[in-house]
Amino acid sequence: MPIIRPSHEADLVAITALYGHHVLHGTGTFEVDPPSETDMASRRTDVLAKGLPYLVLEHAGQVLGFAYCNWFKPRPAYRFSAEDSIYLAPEAKGQGWGRALLAELAAQAERVGVRKLIAVIGDSANAGSIGVHRSLGFQQVGVLGACGWKFNRWLDIVLMEKTLGAGCSSAPE
Repeated sequence: MPIIRPSHEADLVAITALYGHHVLHGTGTFEVDPPSETDMASRRTDVLAKGLPYLVLEHAGQVLGFAYCNWFKPRPAYRFSAEDSIYLAPEAKGQGWGRALLAELAAQAERVGVRKLIAVIGDSANAGSIGVHRSLGFQQVGVLGACGWKFNRWLDIVLMEKTLGAGCSSAPE
């Protein structure tokens, strides 16, 4: 059975390889060149320095997925809204592990004060990501048509959101 746990520095080799696969073969990210391990380490450090979760899905000693959230925008007024990112190894798809990973990310984001979790999903044909978000209560709030160019075609972005905790019903603490 897989476990979901906080990421460790030692996971960066696997995280970098997994993300690189998505950069080279998928439309869930609009990056076109895989970042280096140093780049991924810097990104992870940034997320953790903000007190936000950065998780991995591990099964039989192998990292099969990772998820994190980061502030939706850098300005202070956005400090209660975070954008989620989730990536699974191809062999981990379709087993419910992505849903479990995203559910844990949302729970941990709520615990650190996030009130709105936002999904910015690359490619309106990305049924897996849209479906896993929808299954956890995310609502689609828009589509930005043809705003990315990858693999010699225009790609949309699907925007989804989920209210966490008290949402906007009270002032944040």
